[in-house]
Amino acid sequence: MNEPILIVEKVVKKYGEKIVLKDISFSTEKGSIYSLLGPNGAGKTTLLSIIAGVLEPTSGRVLVKGMDPRESKIRRIIGYCPQEPALYEELTGYENMMFYARIYDINEDFARKRINEMLQLVGLENESKRLVRKYSGGMKKRLSLAIALLPDPGILVLDEPTTGMDPSVRRVIWDLIVKLKKEGKTILLATHYMEEADILSDRVAIMNEGRIIAEGTPEELKTKYGPKSVIEIQLHEKIGEALKILNRFSNTVYSQENIIKIHTNDPDRIVPQIVASLYDHGIKLYSLRVLKPSLEDVFLKLTGRRLTE
Repeated sequence: MNEPILIVEKVVKKYGEKIVLKDISFSTEKGSIYSLLGPNGAGKTTLLSIIAGVLEPTSGRVLVKGMDPRESKIRRIIGYCPQEPALYEELTGYENMMFYARIYDINEDFARKRINEMLQLVGLENESKRLVRKYSGGMKKRLSLAIALLPDPGILVLDEPTTGMDPSVRRVIWDLIVKLKKEGKTILLATHYMEEADILSDRVAIMNEGRIIAEGTPEELKTKYGPKSVIEIQLHEKIGEALKILNRFSNTVYSQENIIKIHTNDPDRIVPQIVASLYDHGIKLYSLRVLKPSLEDVFLKLTGRRLTE
């Protein structure tokens, strides 16, 4: 096993009597993607702010390459992309990047070359002369990511990097994150999108109410905490009536619009019973699939509520 590049030990963060982070510990290796998966309010942003050296923990410590992230020599090792982009609305995209290049103390000639490369990397090369106040939310996120990459950091800290993006743009950012990992960068990612964590992560820490409640590879988490199978049923009518019927077959049944999901360890036995029961009550199925569990199913099993609630 490689030496961890990032170590978080027993980190606690309090604001007055309110405890936001409760004894957080984990480590991650160079060239890996480590995701913090949890709902809004779980403490992800506070934890990333501490790791990036923006906030100080109440107790515990964070080590980046063996050093405190608040030390000046660490500044160019960590690229931080906050949840709310810190951009100047009355400057152009290019001017924002040049401003941050000066903060990073990057030579101006090299900065011009680096800025153009990063704008092209995030797909904003044709938008660089527009004022940032005219950017969409997704464009601001991409510009913020480009700024975080300016000093060519070894560690990239991304707080909800694809929130507010169209699915197609989100996929482009996912591909970029994977590319950066292949280049040897260590990426710490906070997200509430279970698919994002599942697809990208080498390891995932599931956070809830300021604690890490489970940690492992996506497959380890699904095997250890998830059901054997998830039955997904799509209906066009009588959703409420169908839920009452399906609750007889499992302790975990939930719906999202016209989709109902049922956790089970014995799909072969209960699928025919489900179909027969719905048919007997005059409820027509549009589709039925038996799926592997997702990280959202893991979160539901661990907390009793869905990640998106």
